[in-house]
Amino acid sequence: MAYANVADRNAIENEMPWESRELPTTTFEMLSNTASKFSGRKAVTFQLQSGVSDPDETFTWGQLRDKTAQTANLFRSLGVGENDVVAYLLPNASETVLTYLGGQVAGIVNPINPLLEAEQIAAILRETNAKVLVTLKAFPKTDVPQKAAEALAMAPNVKTVLEVDLLRYLTGLKKFIVPLIRPKNPVKHNAKVLDFMSEVNKQPKELAFADSTEDRVAAYFHTGGTTGMPKVAQHRYSGIIYNAWLGDRLLFTENDVQMCPLPMFHVFAAIVSLGASLGSGAQIVFPTPQGYRGDGVFDNFWKLIERHKATFMITVPTAMSALMQRKVDADISTLRLAFCGSAPLPLELYRRFEEAAGVTICEGYGLTEATCLVSINPPDGEKKVGSIGVPFPYCDVKIMSTATGEESTMGEIGEICVSNPGVYMGMTYTEEDKNVNLFYPGPKSNAQYLRTGDLGRLDEDGYLWITGRAKDLIIRGGHNIDPAEIEEALAGHDAVAFAGAIGQPDAHAGEVPCAYVELVEGATISEEELRAYAKEHIHERAAHPKHLEIMAELPKTAVGKIFKPDLRKSAMTRVFNAALADVDASIDSVVEDKKRGLVSKVAKGPNCDEAEVAKIMGSYANKWDWVE
Repeated sequence: MAYANVADRNAIENEMPWESRELPTTTFEMLSNTASKFSGRKAVTFQLQSGVSDPDETFTWGQLRDKTAQTANLFRSLGVGENDVVAYLLPNASETVLTYLGGQVAGIVNPINPLLEAEQIAAILRETNAKVLVTLKAFPKTDVPQKAAEALAMAPNVKTVLEVDLLRYLTGLKKFIVPLIRPKNPVKHNAKVLDFMSEVNKQPKELAFADSTEDRVAAYFHTGGTTGMPKVAQHRYSGIIYNAWLGDRLLFTENDVQMCPLPMFHVFAAIVSLGASLGSGAQIVFPTPQGYRGDGVFDNFWKLIERHKATFMITVPTAMSALMQRKVDADISTLRLAFCGSAPLPLELYRRFEEAAGVTICEGYGLTEATCLVSINPPDGEKKVGSIGVPFPYCDVKIMSTATGEESTMGEIGEICVSNPGVYMGMTYTEEDKNVNLFYPGPKSNAQYLRTGDLGRLDEDGYLWITGRAKDLIIRGGHNIDPAEIEEALAGHDAVAFAGAIGQPDAHAGEVPCAYVELVEGATISEEELRAYAKEHIHERAAHPKHLEIMAELPKTAVGKIFKPDLRKSAMTRVFNAALADVDASIDSVVEDKKRGLVSKVAKGPNCDEAEVAKIMGSYANKWDWVE
């Protein structure tokens, strides 16, 4: 059936309760079912380089099932049981897919963002008590192996390291040159080091142990959005399979091909995109280890669509903006739909993309804490640009008033709260204290909802709209300011590509609005002109930015969200350095403390007046320490 509106969503729910659907219990059962139906069809394709004639590696569904079984067998042979953790610190590759799948068959898989610092990586490895880490062998133009070595020195719980060697993807002269220039990777840990693919190939192609028979935690994904230090979310088979079922029921068939240049450490690529293929039999293509960030991917993107006859592309607003600065130079007539998530999509970018590519865009919404999917602009229905669409079947969304704690009326803004098969009620995070106050209405209620931290509303047609982040509110002298109001006003200027608004420290008001802007490529405008534009278009006087700064590029996460902790660090450094200018002290750094939040480290000069520094810093609500 078509999926066009709330009525279609309700019709699917009315077929039967979720619990009555005959669905696989585990990931391996789902993969085996798909492999039995489409054994010889293409499943997963990976290209090391982005050229349209560069070689790729493709597994059929039958091959993927066999390789997954071998990988799971390897992990079991290394002592990984159902409650043990296999972590991976990898860019995209065939081995990444095998580790993701095999890890959750043997135990609990824990993808880690390679862009994190070694200290953060080590903290995640310790938090999950990972027994095995799969990572890269030293290779030119990547620091992942070096980060892994540093992290492992701080995470002695990891007993085995499996190295993925990208050399096997090279051909010709490069295959001979790389071993000669391969960087040294000093071992700083006591874990046993083995070659991933050599060890996998030693294993039988049938599962050598009994697959799980009941629902259980199968994956740990850390948060990586705008909230600073990562927290680790727990995902059960049931949530993973729910996401895969949605892709199969509403979007894909075995005849589809997904182009997915997003990282496999993120739920969007792993649980949503790869999951949808696992559920439907659609082929999924991963171009280059870095995806959209890979050399030549933007320049060759449309040709890659033509080469692989992609019918569906997975994207984020930052990638769409970059693609619009390149001509559509290939036959992309197979492309039917673009699924965009991770951040709000500006109206003008939506229009330019649809006009240039002739492709319908479906904006969606999900979050790591809910095992991802929550809503989508219906593929066969009205696309309300700027909204995040209609909640998926079996996904109940409530808007709760932040003032009264009661359910908001239609159109009223409140906190988005979600209940669906992907929400692990009461157990969302591995750290128990992180689950406190995370659910509405509380532990005594039978029907609980995950508090997303996003502010939003539902309209008369059942479409969901995000209006900001509850935790991002700028509190100016007790007055709440939604940063989205500032960001949307600035994004309306033709020269502005992206805008991020935060509250910067203020000794009088606690916080005052501060805005950072990234310009469209080739655009020129002064900060003074943008301030005047903001003053004209932001109707609330208290929301006018006290400081506005143009940056060459706003800091972003790997999936295109503006990374506000970095903006806050920049603002704190600037404000406090100005305040300390006359007392011979300065901000050495601003660091993220897991319990205290952002902490400013103050360095003393030779003539520093410590008492005056304490007085000045004490006039702000922010935490600070002396540099040790």
